[in-house]
Amino acid sequence: MSETENLLAEELLIVRHSGEIPEIAFHGSLYYLCEDPAGPQLTLSQEELNLLRQQAVARYREILLRDLNPENRDARIYRGLKRCIFNWERLGKFCVRQEMTVEDVRQEIAEALRGFLRQEADEVRAGLRQSCLNCTREELDAFAREIGVLPEELPEGVEMLFCAEN
Repeated sequence: MSETENLLAEELLIVRHSGEIPEIAFHGSLYYLCEDPAGPQLTLSQEELNLLRQQAVARYREILLRDLNPENRDARIYRGLKRCIFNWERLGKFCVRQEMTVEDVRQEIAEALRGFLRQEADEVRAGLRQSCLNCTREELDAFAREIGVLPEELPEGVEMLFCAEN
């Protein structure tokens, strides 16, 4: 592997395993690789730039799926449905700015949302847990529409998952 390939590989890992806002890691890597006076000052090919972009999208996907995984609801890593909605918006804006599409991720997120809400409603109905989704019904409906989930595709009883103060 050349030095350039090694540098790029390191930055791909940094972006892929970044924190809660992958776009920041993406731009940090771009700055380091291309503009930082102390960096290697590379000129990335379109293919190399696309690899960095794809890692940012992969990290967004991972974060979205984390917050739509019912097994994470009681874990410290769980951020809730409202954060998932914000991250979907961030991903969409990132993709627009980078001239990418979110279509590869949209269907997977839609399936995860349906599954999450189905399990949540089933467990609340059975008395196994209390639920108070941290978003409003309007926010959920708008998010569901955005990812291609029609209102009739939401599980029966989803309205019982909302707190009165939302």
